[in-house]
Formats: sequence, C-alpha cells, structure tokens
Amino acid sequence: MKASDVKLLSDDQLKDELLKLKKEQFNLRFQRAVGQVENTARIRDVRRTVARIMTIQRQRVTAAAS
Repeated sequence: MKASDVKLLSDDQLKDELLKLKKEQFNLRFQRAVGQVENTARIRDVRRTVARIMTIQRQRVTAAAS
C-alpha cells in the first residue's frame, strides 16, 4: 500500500488495517522461523506498510494537537 493510499483512509480504517497487518506480520515471522515462508519479500512490504500507517497516525495526532 502506497503512502497516498494510506492518507486517504479514515482513522478507524487505519486502525483496522494496522491490526490486520500486525497479525500478518506475526504469521510471516512464525513461518520464517519454521522455514515455510513462500514470499520473503512480503515480510519487507508488510513491515514498511506498518511503518507508513503509524507515521500517518502520528502526523494526524500532532496536527490535531497544534
């Protein structure tokens, strides 16, 4: 998911998406530990998307505070 797509989501949608990605990230880490991960690039994509969502959430909080 691109940053422009993330910016268009509402706060509730961001929370839902973050929760979904965190679960996927956990499952991918578990699969990697067992040696069953099929798409290793997905781990990187999920991690970066989580960071994007958290960045947008933080920007909205600081913008609302000022």
